[in-house]
Amino acid sequence: MANKPRVRFAPSPTGFLHMGGVRTALYNYLFAKKHGGEFILRIEDTDQTRFVSGAEDYIKKSLEWCNIIPDESPWNLPGVDSYRQSERMHIYKKYADQLISSGNAYYAFDTTKELELIRERAKSAGSVNWQYNHISRTQMKNSLTLPKQEVKDRLDRGEDFVIRIKLNRNEEIRLNDIIRGWVNVNTNNMDDKVLFKSDGMPTYHLANVVDDHLMKITHVIRGEEWLPSAPLHLLLYRYLGWEETMPQFAHLPLLLRPDGNGKLSKRDGDKLGFPVFPTDWENTETGEKASGYREKGFYPEAFVNMLALLGWNPGTDQELFNFDELIQSFSLERVSKSGAKFDYEKAKWFNQQYLRNRDEALLCQDVESELLKKGLTVPTNLNSICQLMKERAIFSVDILAEGNFFFEEIQYDPQSIKKKWKVDSPEQLTALAHRLSALTPFLAAHIETAFATELKEKNLSFGQLGPVFRIALTGRFTGPSAFMIAEILGKAECLRRIDLAVQNIK
Repeated sequence: MANKPRVRFAPSPTGFLHMGGVRTALYNYLFAKKHGGEFILRIEDTDQTRFVSGAEDYIKKSLEWCNIIPDESPWNLPGVDSYRQSERMHIYKKYADQLISSGNAYYAFDTTKELELIRERAKSAGSVNWQYNHISRTQMKNSLTLPKQEVKDRLDRGEDFVIRIKLNRNEEIRLNDIIRGWVNVNTNNMDDKVLFKSDGMPTYHLANVVDDHLMKITHVIRGEEWLPSAPLHLLLYRYLGWEETMPQFAHLPLLLRPDGNGKLSKRDGDKLGFPVFPTDWENTETGEKASGYREKGFYPEAFVNMLALLGWNPGTDQELFNFDELIQSFSLERVSKSGAKFDYEKAKWFNQQYLRNRDEALLCQDVESELLKKGLTVPTNLNSICQLMKERAIFSVDILAEGNFFFEEIQYDPQSIKKKWKVDSPEQLTALAHRLSALTPFLAAHIETAFATELKEKNLSFGQLGPVFRIALTGRFTGPSAFMIAEILGKAECLRRIDLAVQNIK
């Protein structure tokens, strides 16, 4: 790539950051870093009526948790004066006026009430998709139909108006999308979108294009839902005289529900049994809450790895990527056109792999944190416990649940006792304990040998003694190697537990 790319992620603080938004940020970040470019975060908050308190801070903290750190943002200003559109309001009117002067936009004085009435009449007449376009505008109150003096008088009186783009009739707009190839749209199927609102605020379309130009954005990588707006944006670049510096576009595929039936939306939330947000959030104004991946116990690396493969294929069988590997492997050309079905079980699989491969000291810190939350004592042999139990865990908290017998007094499982505990089990366990008491050192391999010797000498099957030995140590008859459990517990604790089982299980 000849020139270093500048890409941007431009969320709106009208809600909390959905995992689909995080994926868009991730793909922008990966693309920029692979090519030695810059990743910019811009807050597009022109729609103040839908502003949600706390949303911007949530965006910042969520991206930080994912280690997707912008080079430029509202919190890091090496480039322009502001990366919030609400703080750039003085910029946009100039370009709206330029479009008016060049004849590519016009003033429209139709009120909201008048437009609603027209739409209702059109709907009653069977036209459900009435548009303000090259045909209907000839019947409306705008600077294309009103005398110039009347337009001037209305503006001088301070009447409310909007500025609309003026689309040519029957013009073919062609856009070469990096992911989707050529996209063709005829202006007969488009409407004269509002560029500047009566409240003095630009719409998304104008502000987006102006900011991308002024911030020297080279590639616009965004969700598929913005594809219908792309022809309009292309025309704005052309009408403003910026066609030669227009960025390349890449529209990402949708994230779909697990059944493939529709887009995975913010509203799905916990309804489908899994989070769709990176971290927990609460709307302080409405009291609405939703759970996040962080609080469910996911590692950010696993979450990012999972997200990267939802729509992008590396072209190999590799599934586990650290961040550097993602950067080196990523390419927009290998992003799919079709939607990517989300699979929560696969998401958990990713976390399981990261837990199993986690540095031993870090995994111990994770489990220690969970123990302290529950007010439990941290055992000195925690590392050994983690290494034994991690193969049975998806999240660090699972090590506590699956290995609770290491941290708390044993609770004997009634079903295990009913199935495996026999009349002669106490006598058999007592004899095994006597043999184990002589073992030095008390290691799993030696314990297993002693156990095998006991079976042979007493003519017992493994099914007679093995399950009750495990029940004595753990309270249940399933789990990892009972010999490893015994080694970790140590001789004294192992013998104490056998004695408790003999005395208490009837």
